[in-house]
Amino acid sequence: LKSEEEMLTAFSEHPEAVAATWEVAERCNVEVELDKMLIPHFPVPEGHDEASYLREQCEKGLACRYGDAVTPEIRERLESELAVVEKMGFPPYFLIVWDFVSYAKRSGIPVGPGRGSAAGSLVSYLLGITDLDPIAYDLLFERFLNPDRISMPDIDIDFSVSGREKVIEYVAGKYGRDRVAQIATFGTIKARQAIRDAARVMDVPYGQADRIAKLVPEVLNITLDACLADPKCELRAAYDSDPVVKEVVDMARPLEGLIRQDSIHAAGVVISEGPLTDHLPLMQKGDAEVVTQVSMGDVEKLGLLKMDFLGLRNLDVIDSAVRIIREGGIPDFDIETIPLDDAATYRMLAKGDSEGVFQFESSGMRDALREIQPTRLDDLIALVALYRPGPMAFIPEYARNKRDPESITYEDERLRPILESTYGVAIYQEQLMEISKRIGGFSPAQADDLRKAIGKKIHAKMAQLKPKFQEGARASGTAPAVIDHLWSLMERAGDYSFNKSHAACYALISYRTAYLKANFPVQYMAALISSVMDTKDKVPFYVNVANEMGIEVLPPDINESVLDFRGVGGRIRFGLNAVKNVGETAIRTILEARDRGGPFTDLFDFCERVDLGVVNQRAIESLIKSGAMDSIGPSRRGMLMVMPQAMAHGKKTRSDADRGQASIFDLMVEPVAPAEEAGATGGAPANGMRRNGRPPVEIPRDDFSKDELLALEKETLGLYVSSHPLKDIRREVRREAGHLISQLGDVPDGAVTTIVGMVSAVKRITTKKSGELMAFVTIEGLEGSVEVLCFPAVYQEHKELLVEDKVVKIKGRVDHKDEAETKFIPLAIEAFAPKTGLEPLALAVDGESLPSTVIDDLKRILVRFPGPCSVDMYVRVGEGARRLRLGEGFRVDPQAGLFAELKELLGERCVCQGNGFQFNGAGR
Repeated sequence: LKSEEEMLTAFSEHPEAVAATWEVAERCNVEVELDKMLIPHFPVPEGHDEASYLREQCEKGLACRYGDAVTPEIRERLESELAVVEKMGFPPYFLIVWDFVSYAKRSGIPVGPGRGSAAGSLVSYLLGITDLDPIAYDLLFERFLNPDRISMPDIDIDFSVSGREKVIEYVAGKYGRDRVAQIATFGTIKARQAIRDAARVMDVPYGQADRIAKLVPEVLNITLDACLADPKCELRAAYDSDPVVKEVVDMARPLEGLIRQDSIHAAGVVISEGPLTDHLPLMQKGDAEVVTQVSMGDVEKLGLLKMDFLGLRNLDVIDSAVRIIREGGIPDFDIETIPLDDAATYRMLAKGDSEGVFQFESSGMRDALREIQPTRLDDLIALVALYRPGPMAFIPEYARNKRDPESITYEDERLRPILESTYGVAIYQEQLMEISKRIGGFSPAQADDLRKAIGKKIHAKMAQLKPKFQEGARASGTAPAVIDHLWSLMERAGDYSFNKSHAACYALISYRTAYLKANFPVQYMAALISSVMDTKDKVPFYVNVANEMGIEVLPPDINESVLDFRGVGGRIRFGLNAVKNVGETAIRTILEARDRGGPFTDLFDFCERVDLGVVNQRAIESLIKSGAMDSIGPSRRGMLMVMPQAMAHGKKTRSDADRGQASIFDLMVEPVAPAEEAGATGGAPANGMRRNGRPPVEIPRDDFSKDELLALEKETLGLYVSSHPLKDIRREVRREAGHLISQLGDVPDGAVTTIVGMVSAVKRITTKKSGELMAFVTIEGLEGSVEVLCFPAVYQEHKELLVEDKVVKIKGRVDHKDEAETKFIPLAIEAFAPKTGLEPLALAVDGESLPSTVIDDLKRILVRFPGPCSVDMYVRVGEGARRLRLGEGFRVDPQAGLFAELKELLGERCVCQGNGFQFNGAGR
């Protein structure tokens, strides 16, 4: 910034400009009032105010949701909620949300069943804002609105990704484009990024900078100062001992926390009564988006109406699957009316077959499903809340109590109706609130204050509420020991308690995806694969999942495929949008030509009928290579050879047609010998090139080798479709791999595990320091790929194995590079030799000193790894043993994960496969 003297010098010829600057500055005296409620008015019909109109819509909702089953409890709950809403001045808020949600549903835009605490509101349910009955699932309104703490409601809405922008556009059109904007977010420089930025300008080599950055622990929002203050932190030790680390960190510390860039918040939208520029500054992002220049927190402090319009891909998947189901012969199928007690759905989930099911597809969650064996929606709600770092410890207790509910005891009988639905385990914030009301004598507002203090770990507020709770509990006749136990539960709950309203809504989405997978597997998997087309590893992963389900996935076909993946006769057909280098515009051009003229008969017919200005040479080449034209030509090699002639003929034909020219030959069809008609060209003549004046060109029938054809599929589709080198040994791969390649993203950084896959690419480089060869090796599994960094010593030792198409088993270390990309660092590499045969799994236990809990744990482990292998139990009794063959329900897949868990439970020497055990006085 220039000083006053410099400015006076610079404007010496225009001193009045400097004086005018002072005058403008003196006039600027803006005071912004905070924490107001600037909710826009909602236009209501004549004869109504906003409160009466809200009541009218709720009455309509009562009839729609409950029919003749409106109980006094429901009526009382509605009146209570409306009284709070009106007292707090929020009728227009509910009407605004109701209006744009109604617009979305009228327009066919999928809307989620709810999100967050708003699902605890009966008013929201009656208005169609949420779709889960809060009374049936014990969801609390006071978790949503606290009449003693006036603050803006917070209703977040999930829309399909494809429809979200349309809803925002509707809101902008209704309330005025000068009154609606998206909200900015500001990315700040975090600790690791600050180190990398500092190292870059200091010319510290990337590898060294990466090592320094990774000394910062993976703790949310940790700072460099916090690292240096911790004597146990590796960064602190390196800072004290390495001058380069010290210099880099010292340079990085002032950068940390600075704003790096602004962007548009993923969901936030603000709506104002008047022009937004009366309240906050705006900016233009891109060609259309108008965005606030302040972040979400400041928008809320100004009292403006802030909404979260979230895009949830799973809603697109559900919508697409429903559309395919309707088109396939069930026109009235409605996902909102499916039964919530479908036996097939729960059987599938209990087996852990939940790949592709919203929220339930991680390996850990699949284990939890096998352990809990869900049989009702309440179990899924509990799992959504339990499967997080703190509360995961309660999963075994929940599962154990579910299996044996008679063993559950309650310190106070008043806890039974509160905790019975979760088998005696306090999981939800709503349960803690209910305990504080029924036993501690808290009002609903006080119970919400307690919930907030617990959730945000506000120790001062907890200390203030403790005597109130103790006093109220004593007044309600609670035993002192029970009071102490319950307050201890409240204090610990900050680490694990969860919002049941949110868990219930998301569990419903999970159930819907599971229902579709269990009952309409082809349609659902087709929709799911279509939804991940722009994600590198997800398509091969879900294609493999479909294959595991017994669903054949067919390559694209120019005469059968549509834009997206579709179910065809119990199989899934690739969508044309999966073919690389063929854009959506080109695909729609192809589909329009097919709709007009019927199936394509051969390559020349295709080039005549499609607009080659849109469907260019690169696109046609990719279609041929991918196999999409196999049904209209005798060979891919042959079609690639004659493609230039076919395109030239197609362009000439279209050009002649555009000029209105015709030839007598257009009226002729040269006779074709019967033997030629039966050629391998999908019903077209073998030469197929003489109709409509085409040049007499014969397409060669000789084709690429099988390996070459697979390579072309991989090149144009990103995966093998017609076959896969690992397909026949996939069970053996799963058995011997510690983790599948697709699971490495969930493995902790630095953890050691084993993978099995095929070498698909090897890139060799010479290191700058030593001049030695190292290699970047791509290892591919059925469900994805990973890059393996083979440093010189490892590469030299194993380079004979690191050749394309070789199947290898690699023990190594997971490296989450830059916290975004997963690499694998090998420690040992060997050729993969699948073990043949399925010898029984043998387990040894001591029958005389066996705790009963071991049997329960053993059953729990075995059912989580279902497979074809029988299990023999050798029970030690006195000097000998009895062999027991376990039932069919306990057959297992003998893989590394199973062996690890069994050995942890029974001991290393008590688990083997094949020869069983011999016992004598000394043991085995």
